[in-house]
Amino acid sequence: MNEIVSGLRFPEGPIAMPDGSVVLVEIERQTLSRVTPEGSIEVIAKLGGGPNGAAMGPDGAVYVCNNGGFKWSEEGGLLAPAGTPDDYSGGRIERVDLATGEFDVVYRECDGRPLNGPNDIVFDAQGGMWFTDLGKTYETYRDVGCIYYAKPDGSLISRQLGGRESPNGIGLSPDEKTLYFAETMVGRVWAYDITAPGQLDPRSGRLVVGLPGMQLFDSLAIDAEGNVCVATLVNGGITIVSPDGERVEHVATGDVFTTNICFGGEDLKTAYITLSGTGRLVSTDWPVAGLPLNFLNR
Repeated sequence: MNEIVSGLRFPEGPIAMPDGSVVLVEIERQTLSRVTPEGSIEVIAKLGGGPNGAAMGPDGAVYVCNNGGFKWSEEGGLLAPAGTPDDYSGGRIERVDLATGEFDVVYRECDGRPLNGPNDIVFDAQGGMWFTDLGKTYETYRDVGCIYYAKPDGSLISRQLGGRESPNGIGLSPDEKTLYFAETMVGRVWAYDITAPGQLDPRSGRLVVGLPGMQLFDSLAIDAEGNVCVATLVNGGITIVSPDGERVEHVATGDVFTTNICFGGEDLKTAYITLSGTGRLVSTDWPVAGLPLNFLNR
């Protein structure tokens, strides 16, 4: 793997831009940042809280899942989240203007209930966003998580699934008829049928894969063949799962906090992977092209 840059403060949410740069969040630094092809780091916006997942919206702005912040521990060369901080600022969805760095909050709640820990996000072809809320962890309990759908203009937010166990990565099948999401603490990937834009069939849930032992799932991306490529914690790497769950492969990275993958390059066969524990962004050739993302012009 090719190291593009080190010194990032728990990077996540990478977006491979048409100009060769990678826009990502640094959760501990509380920023949306840009990594240039030469490996320099430029801060786009200081968001506060805990900026987590990020995606390009239909208006050319980047939408960020902000989890409200973490406590942190750093030992043995590894940076790691360590629970909910005393200055937890609440979960929200934020819109960031890439040109100016100006940002505003689009959502803080749904039906009167606050967002707790928005984590990852993907836009459908209609311009709506699916996102996960992993919840927050406290000393003696942990929130249950939810799956949401919302419009980026602030006009609609809908809770589509509740009571989930630490939902994290989220993605759409190539035909956008299936929603995939990963559950971190149990190492599972689920699939649900999308019946209309922003609508899931709650009875259609099916387990795509569940891994044994300490293999926890983080964020994910879908490739052009419909495989789910999910970042895997502890057993650091990317786990590639076929849509039916019959084929499972693992690409090791050497970082126990391998948190995210996205695809870029002219042929979408370059994988960009965040190695968050050691603060690195790396790239590697990938055998299958990534699925083109909506609203990310190339």
